[in-house]
Amino acid sequence: MKQPTLPFWQVWNVSFGFLGVQLGFALQNANVSRVLSDLGADLHSLSLFWLAAPIMGLLVQPIVGAASDRTWNRVGRRRPYILGGAIAAAIGMLLMPNASLFVAFMAPMLFGGMMLALMDGAFNVTMQPFRALVADMVPDEQRTLGYSIQALLINIGAVIGSILPFVLTNLIGLENTAPKGEVAPTVTWAFYIGASALFLTVLWTVIRTKEYAPADYNRYKGLTAAAPAEKKSIAQRLGNFWQLFINMPKTMRQLAVVQFFSWFSLFIMWVYTTPAITQHIWGIEAKWFDADYLHSLDTIPPEIAAAKGAAGDWVGIIFAAYSLFAALFSIVLTRIANRFGRKLTYSLSLLAGGLGYMSFILFQNPEVVHVNLWLTQVDVPKGALELLIPMIGIGIAWAAILAMPYAILAGSLPADKTGVYMGIFNFTIAAPQIVSGLIAGQILKYVFHNEAIYILVLAGVCMILGAISVYFVKDAETKTELTPQGH
Repeated sequence: MKQPTLPFWQVWNVSFGFLGVQLGFALQNANVSRVLSDLGADLHSLSLFWLAAPIMGLLVQPIVGAASDRTWNRVGRRRPYILGGAIAAAIGMLLMPNASLFVAFMAPMLFGGMMLALMDGAFNVTMQPFRALVADMVPDEQRTLGYSIQALLINIGAVIGSILPFVLTNLIGLENTAPKGEVAPTVTWAFYIGASALFLTVLWTVIRTKEYAPADYNRYKGLTAAAPAEKKSIAQRLGNFWQLFINMPKTMRQLAVVQFFSWFSLFIMWVYTTPAITQHIWGIEAKWFDADYLHSLDTIPPEIAAAKGAAGDWVGIIFAAYSLFAALFSIVLTRIANRFGRKLTYSLSLLAGGLGYMSFILFQNPEVVHVNLWLTQVDVPKGALELLIPMIGIGIAWAAILAMPYAILAGSLPADKTGVYMGIFNFTIAAPQIVSGLIAGQILKYVFHNEAIYILVLAGVCMILGAISVYFVKDAETKTELTPQGH
């Protein structure tokens, strides 16, 4: 039986909650280092707190993906996980900026780290079923439309979430500085707004989307009722998984090298952009990120707090910029890849990202300029405004990272093991971030003496190594349509 086509707005409803999820995720990426620093985390220890994100992704996504495949209840198949993850993520977003209120139970920065783990784990619980929901609900002839809408909502959410603290400072007039050991009101209210948007948009999808009953789903997808699964011990399952892992296709191994350099660099950007531009462009010395030094002070000088607040807000602007540039490049990525080849397109995109990271060190002009943004005028160092230039390259790299590895990988996987190998491929995203989290802080402390701008240059070098590694990937080149797979 042919699966029925859906009206446009029903396809939109299926993915609408992803806007709120991505808004929350963008707030996390742009502001968690700022929050943890405000709560007392040392600069070189930030990457250790951020380890929660890839570890949660590594653990949660395969488990939730497999569990949602087997779930059929009154709420649905994917919707229970989408709604449950959204509720948990919203709770984490509400609690994290209020970590200083829980000082009687534990150190605020430790509580903040726990909330980061809760948020990221919950985001992963929600994201995996959202991707599967499109595949479930949308027929083949509307699949392009379904994932195009999802990609559009992802990027809209990323832009809104990234700029929200800046808007609250410059349009609403909230304070972007905070007393020692607390979080700025702009960040706190941005997390409140993000939590509300996440929950309401996900609730819209859950209410407005009715999943198919198992019998209908099997007919539409040409499946027979599944036979009872053979029970296997944990040892047998691990053994089967290990066999698949060591026998992974050669192309997958080659892509893993590229992924390592790419995601190692991205993790550094998310963790260290805020301290890097605060030091490099706003001229704030590294000692103002040293927890021991800050503990010896009763208060933080107003000019230091103001500079750190302004730099933190501006990080949201440049992160929104790379999301916007990524969205624009995604529109033409398929045509470019079809004309010049996937490998060349992928490699040059990573090269653009690497050069973008490395060029951060070139922009240090402290001259204050007046900038008209939306309905307000702000004063920022000229060097900060010039940072929008490297965001073009980083946005191009981000768009390629979300699409090109999957397009190359898909042609090398056996049809009956595509799902499990895609799950294994997620390790190539989490593992480099874990390695980066373990060693980047030590490199920053002992090699770069807490001058964070140099760790971004290192990220650029790694991204360029990723571009070179693409040359060694074997790709069964075909004309293909690219679908963004990440967040």
